[in-house]
Amino acid sequence: MANFYKSIFVFCATFYVVCARHEAYDGHALYEVVVKNEEQALFVNGLMDAIPVDVFSYANIERAGEILVPKEQKNEFEAMLTAKDIKYSILTENIKEQLDWEDMILAEAKSKPLNTTSRSSRLAPLPLDRTYTFQEVDNYLVRVANAFPNRATVASAGRSLEGRDTKYLKISTTNFQDRRKPIIYVQSLLHAREWVTLPATLYAIEKLVIDVTDNDLLRDFDWIIMPIANPDGFEWSHTRNGRFWRKNRRTNRGSTCRGVDLNRNFDVAWGTASSRNPCAEDFHGTGAFSEPESVNIRRVLTAYADRIDMFIDIHSFGSMILFGRGTGELAPNALTLNYVGVQMAQAIDRVKWPTKPNYTVGNIVHVLGMRASGGLSDYAQIGQGIPISYAYELPAYRGRRDINGFLVEPAFIRQAGVETWEGIKAGARTIRNL
Repeated sequence: MANFYKSIFVFCATFYVVCARHEAYDGHALYEVVVKNEEQALFVNGLMDAIPVDVFSYANIERAGEILVPKEQKNEFEAMLTAKDIKYSILTENIKEQLDWEDMILAEAKSKPLNTTSRSSRLAPLPLDRTYTFQEVDNYLVRVANAFPNRATVASAGRSLEGRDTKYLKISTTNFQDRRKPIIYVQSLLHAREWVTLPATLYAIEKLVIDVTDNDLLRDFDWIIMPIANPDGFEWSHTRNGRFWRKNRRTNRGSTCRGVDLNRNFDVAWGTASSRNPCAEDFHGTGAFSEPESVNIRRVLTAYADRIDMFIDIHSFGSMILFGRGTGELAPNALTLNYVGVQMAQAIDRVKWPTKPNYTVGNIVHVLGMRASGGLSDYAQIGQGIPISYAYELPAYRGRRDINGFLVEPAFIRQAGVETWEGIKAGARTIRNL
């Protein structure tokens, strides 16, 4: 009987804490917006500069967009769309309800005991049925390197704005000493709220270090894996009102709005197709590389650019493999980028959940219908000379229209890692054989 009452108490306490979170999103609605032409698309996708809305996914003629609108802006937002004869519908009346639901299922997943040892190895991989904090991942990278010193080395790219160490793993059978071996670079969480991207890099670490089943990928390549490229933003996204935080945590002079979009802060056409408004989700900062997080990534790329053959920056959501350039101009090797991208997409499609859409491959602008400047995947190719560079967009939550695409379901976490790894493997083997 005592255990029964204890269970009831724990449940009620958890329910109270969960329901006390996300007040800032109470009443926010998620809209679907359908455009008929390019003029309407440009208007909708540029609304972030006019009113404080958050474009979750861009609208174009072939695909509806999704926009989160604060309750105070609903009437203004709807009036602006109506004036332009743009169709809209509400997918979620109150996004807080979805966030509370996510908290509950993730809390249940985290209540299971965490095993850190394995019968078959010196270290068990992190179970991919739950989400993790910055500190948990940071500690894990150290444990991996300590358990497998002949295969993995933990390194620091530098400190974030708030002083967090941005660690990454160098994975190699020769301790990175064989300069003839090309490098594949993979990172996640440049955008803080895109939690489902983390299992992709964690699973890559598992398959390259702990449970190696594809020995050719270690024999023929060295690897750099950076799981959390935006530590401060990711940490903030775990706070009570930060779940949809995208940017870093910069205090912007002269504004009450914080943060810089790190994926608009690189020195490639900087500031030409992004926002100068600090309140916009795609605010590009005061200059290229104004943020320590983008400088940290540049530092790693510069150190190894002459050996990096493929660069992958993992985002969500949309089931896409995108390549440059963000101006809409095709890179000189666009045919190769498309070919390798298709091989990766087909590998993912073969193992994805049937409910998920097939991956789309193409130029960023041609697929999204929007230009984007200062992007990391463009910088890797143009600024650092890395020949094969992509931005992955992992699937939305179940692909359902009534659920926000950034939410994480425990059942899909491992699947996200497994299927993305199939794509990365296919890409590595394809470029090896070019």
